[in-house]
Amino acid sequence: MIEGKTIVCFASGYDAPPTSKHHVMHRLAERNVVLWVNYHASRAPSASASDFLWICKKLGKVFRGTKTVRKNLHVLTPLVVPLPGRSWARKLNRWLLRRALRRAIKRFGSGEVDVWSFAPDVEYALDALSPSRVVYYCVDDFAHFSGYDTQQILRDEEALARRADLVITTSKPLLDTKASWNPNTILIPHGVEYDHFASANQATPPEALTAIAQPRFGFFGLIRDWIDLELLVEVARRQPAWQFVLLGDSTEDLSAAKSLSNVHCVGPVPYADLPAWCAGFDVGLIPFKRNELTEAVNPIKLREYLAAGLPVISSRLPEVVEYDQWVEFADTPDEFIAAAERALARTPAQHAAAQEAMRSETWEAKLAEIESHLS
Repeated sequence: MIEGKTIVCFASGYDAPPTSKHHVMHRLAERNVVLWVNYHASRAPSASASDFLWICKKLGKVFRGTKTVRKNLHVLTPLVVPLPGRSWARKLNRWLLRRALRRAIKRFGSGEVDVWSFAPDVEYALDALSPSRVVYYCVDDFAHFSGYDTQQILRDEEALARRADLVITTSKPLLDTKASWNPNTILIPHGVEYDHFASANQATPPEALTAIAQPRFGFFGLIRDWIDLELLVEVARRQPAWQFVLLGDSTEDLSAAKSLSNVHCVGPVPYADLPAWCAGFDVGLIPFKRNELTEAVNPIKLREYLAAGLPVISSRLPEVVEYDQWVEFADTPDEFIAAAERALARTPAQHAAAQEAMRSETWEAKLAEIESHLS
């Protein structure tokens, strides 16, 4: 069991919708002090308005200082320069991080320092912390994110993986890649907050959802360039009686979707409210494009939909295929229509069986497995 440590967690924004890093760190904070570092130097910003707003928000968090968000969990947004390919920026960032982290550790820390990084490119900063242990928790193929310098990320990620005492991966493609860099690499698929999503069985759907006709095909999550909006729009055009409900923040052009009366772009919904929305969905969707990035993805929402008792339609992603008895697959409009008809025909007994299968895939179980490799 990991306890009595100061865990420095390099990750993306804490204020984002909960993902693996949130679920794991919240549980580690029950027995350790967690200093969450909102690391934002992996990608050089563009000249776009959205990146300008992003910079302004980050600077605001920098100047607000370290924020305690729950017992034993403190969030620091350090001042760093997001120019990952520049040696001068790396030297400056090392100094800036050392200064900020040492101050935060002195204020909040308790016990020896461990580093857990969900970011792939922080190896250069480790010497400033002299950690007793380094864990690289790899959840994505970062080299294929839009806007990232592929070769720079690969160099930095390899350096971190080789330096780590343990590399955790969440999909088999990630395992295969990282194991060539570090033999102490393991596969831990994502977990689920089972009780939270299973509460959909007793939840009352929001009025905004019940006002929409059925059947309702629901999606929640970030709407980014890996979401196949063209597929959803085409199916919605062909099947005007089917309703598509999209929950989540979007950086993509939704004009084609919004032009259709049976596509409902709701925007972000609090994590606490997701079970109630699931209670009003007939099917959960994972409409990812097929590319190098998504081939390595293990969608957390898969287990969340299933724990809520929903049938699922997904692109044929390798990690989702492992759950083929609970999921219908579609990569084209014709395949989607056929998959939807099968999903809608599934029985309550099938929904209950899929839900029960998720009971053993909790985040507590995943963390216990990780701890067994660190004992």
